[in-house]
Amino acid sequence: MAVRNICDVRILLFAAAAAFIYIQVESEIHCTSQMRLLIDQISMQQGRIVALEGKGVQRLIDKQVPVAAVVVMACSRPDYLERTIDSILKYQHSVASKFPLFVSQDGADENVKNKALNYNQVTYMQHLDFGPVHTERAGELIAYYKIASHYKWALDELFYKHNFSRVIILEDDMEISVDFFDYFEAAATLLENDKTILAVSSWNDNGQKQFVHDPNILYRSDFFPGLGWMLTKSTWDELSPKWPKAYWDDWLRLKENHKGRQFIRPEVCRTYNFGEHGSSMGQFFKQYLEPIKMNDVHVDWKSMDLSYLTQENYLRHFGNIVSNAKPVHGTDAVLKAYNIDGDVRIQYKDQPDFEHIARQFGIFEEWKDGIPRTAYKGVVVFRFQTSRRIFLVGPDSLKQLGIEHT
Repeated sequence: MAVRNICDVRILLFAAAAAFIYIQVESEIHCTSQMRLLIDQISMQQGRIVALEGKGVQRLIDKQVPVAAVVVMACSRPDYLERTIDSILKYQHSVASKFPLFVSQDGADENVKNKALNYNQVTYMQHLDFGPVHTERAGELIAYYKIASHYKWALDELFYKHNFSRVIILEDDMEISVDFFDYFEAAATLLENDKTILAVSSWNDNGQKQFVHDPNILYRSDFFPGLGWMLTKSTWDELSPKWPKAYWDDWLRLKENHKGRQFIRPEVCRTYNFGEHGSSMGQFFKQYLEPIKMNDVHVDWKSMDLSYLTQENYLRHFGNIVSNAKPVHGTDAVLKAYNIDGDVRIQYKDQPDFEHIARQFGIFEEWKDGIPRTAYKGVVVFRFQTSRRIFLVGPDSLKQLGIEHT
């Protein structure tokens, strides 16, 4: 009897174990099925993303792939830095994943460091180099050497350590316009597709209120504008190994370095430089920087056709505009231009002649390596008395534009 009871118990235990195993297997099969269903759903969603991308809809992908890092170059001006960061964050918050924000500080100023670290939206970097600075000429300011060293370090960090494909460089005394990020996002495609463009800038040296009119217009220029500009990693791969010890912006303006490539600039600036006090000691601030007009209207850059700026299109596009301007000659050409409606072109003979004419209008007179500021093929264009344009045309400009016989 006892033996039978033991057998009955064993049978019951075996049955219970079999039932448990069956339940576990069914449960695992169900989980596996659910997992496979989830994987299938994810695959379908990925397929939809790929399909959407093929149609040009990239919103989901854009959130993960930045258009460009934005870096503010700082040193020892905490109040200026705060004003700059506040201006950026005003428009950057909605596109933060596309334009991650960095502050790169040169030196150990604790007030600047603490100011940058106060912002959760900012990634802070610090360049510490306490070695002696040896200038190449007596009397030079070492600040220009330290600035060049800082720029190289920061761009190396962003391109090679953080692996960004593009970087926008700002300085700690700049404010940005309402369409700053839309402008650079639209220009990024142009920069990637046209290798004859070295960089895209937010700045027009002749962007004072009296010389600008249309916020939609962009130009190519042979003169590097700086002051809020974007470059690609491939360009930095070329520039980094030979980066200069000082005066990096003028170095970029040398023909041997830009090698015939050009820069995109707006008619109306997308940045405003408020830095009256800094390394340049406020040079030209009152005359050229303070009166700058920063764009204050929203331009829908996403819907703009910028194909006119490509190398194959721009020469003809710009040449047509110049050829349609009324030529004015004689020693009193500037006086005549005051009394003519519509676009006007005035030819200059050489650099001293250009400087003489530019001085009468009040635009920048400066040249670097044979190129006037803002010039394209030797032509400097600016608005004069509202919407009409003045073209100061070099001795070979019309030939370079293919309109020498007009």
